[in-house]
Amino acid sequence: MAEKKPESKIILADLGAPNSEPQWNFFLSTVKYTCYGGARGGGKSWAIIRKAVLLAFYYAEIQILVVRREYDQLENPIIQPMLKMLPVGTYTYNKTDHLLTFVNGSKIKFSNMPDYGATVEGKFQGNSWDILFIDEATQFLESEFRGLAAIIRGDNGLPKRIYLSCNPGGVGHFWVKRLFVDRDFRGSEKPEEYVFIPATVDDNKNINQDYKDQLDLLPEDIRRAHRFGDWNALSGVYFGEFTDGLHTCKPFPIPKHWKLYRAMDYGLDMHFCIWIAVDETGRCYVYRMFAQPNMVVSDAARAQLELTRTDEDIGYTIAPPDLWARNRETGKSQANIFAENGIALLKADNNRKQGWYALKELLKIRPDGKPGLIIFDTCGKLIDCLKCLQHDKTDPNDVAKNPHEITHGPDALRYFAQTYVLPAEREVQTVEEEDDEDSIVDYFTEMCGTGVSRSYIHS
Repeated sequence: MAEKKPESKIILADLGAPNSEPQWNFFLSTVKYTCYGGARGGGKSWAIIRKAVLLAFYYAEIQILVVRREYDQLENPIIQPMLKMLPVGTYTYNKTDHLLTFVNGSKIKFSNMPDYGATVEGKFQGNSWDILFIDEATQFLESEFRGLAAIIRGDNGLPKRIYLSCNPGGVGHFWVKRLFVDRDFRGSEKPEEYVFIPATVDDNKNINQDYKDQLDLLPEDIRRAHRFGDWNALSGVYFGEFTDGLHTCKPFPIPKHWKLYRAMDYGLDMHFCIWIAVDETGRCYVYRMFAQPNMVVSDAARAQLELTRTDEDIGYTIAPPDLWARNRETGKSQANIFAENGIALLKADNNRKQGWYALKELLKIRPDGKPGLIIFDTCGKLIDCLKCLQHDKTDPNDVAKNPHEITHGPDALRYFAQTYVLPAEREVQTVEEEDDEDSIVDYFTEMCGTGVSRSYIHS
C-alpha cells in the first residue's frame, strides 16, 4: 500500500496593499541594492515588513537579516507589527535570539550593530544570508555597509539582494547620497545594481494632516530633509556650512613662497596627516593628505618625510598633546620618537570646542567670496569625514566622538585651525623633558634651516 502523502495546506494572510507608487516600486525592485525613502512618513517600515514576509513565504528556506543601529529601534516599528500581522501557526518566534522561523523553513533574523566600526564577520560569522535589510542606513558607515553586503552570499539558487531605508542626515548621509541620489560610482561599483526610490509623507495616503503639520514645524534644515527628502539639507551635521566647490577646489601648483605646515592625528588605529599651504592673504589650502592604520611611530614619520617633496619647506608639524606622554618603561614619549626619526612636533592645544570654533572661523566666507580654508578635492577622505561629523548629543557645541573612524582627519585639521587662528602666545613645544630640548632644536634647525624652538606660527 502506497504511503499517503500529507495534504498541503493553503494559508491566507492579509498583508495589505501598497498605497503609493514608491511602495509599489519598492516591492517590484529586484536589483542588488535598492534604497527606499528620503523623508519621514514615507511608509518605509510598512514596506520593509511586507517585503521581508513576502520573500520569506515565497522562497522556502530563504535566510533574511534585518539590521538597525540599535535593537530597540527595531522592536516597535518592525518586529511587533510583523508578528501581529502573521497568521497563527505559520511561524515561531524566539525572543532571545530575535529569530522568526516560518513553517517553510525560511528565517528572519533581527539584529543590531551598536558599536561603530564593529567587525561584521565576527558578529555574523558562520551564517549565510540571502537577503539583507538595513533600516535607517544613513546611521551606518560606508565600511559597515560594505561589510554587511559581503555576508550576502551563497550558491543556493535564492536571490541575493540588499534593501536599505533611510532619511537624509546621519554619519552615512554622504555615501548613501553618492551611490543612490547622485549616482557617483567609483571603482567596481556597477550603476545597474543600484536604484533609489524616493518617498515623502505626501506619497503615503495613510498619514493624516496633523503629522504633516508637525513636520512643517521642524527647524528649516531638518524640515527640508525630513519633510521633503532634500539631500542637500544636512540635519545634525556640525559643519553645515561646508559646501563642495566652495570649500573644495581642483589641485594647482603651490607657489614656493607660500608658508607650509603639517598637522596630524596619530594612533595605531589611524595615522592621519595633512599638508597645509597658506597664501599671502592668510587663506589656507589643504593640498595633501595621508591616512593609514597600524603604523608605528618610525613608519609614520618616514611616510610623512617621503610624501613631503624636497623643495617643500615645512614650518611646523602640529600634533595632539597626548604624544608628549612618557612611556613608563623607556621614559620616552612618542614626540621624542618622532623627533628621532626626523619629525619635530609642535604641541597643539586640545580644547575641543575652541578648536572646532577656530575651524568654523576658517570656513567662513571672506569679503572676496571665498572661504578662509579650501581643501583640494584629491583629499576625498578628509572631505567626507568633515562633512559627516555630527553634533554631540549631550553638548551641541562639540563634535560627536563617535563614530571614531571619521574623526581622525578632522581632528588633525582642528589642531591646525586652533594653532593658526587663535593668538600664538605660546612657544613651540616639543617634549616635556628639558634634557632633550637641544636635540629637538637640532632637528628643527636641520629641517627648516633655522632654530625655531622660540618661534611662533604667526611669525
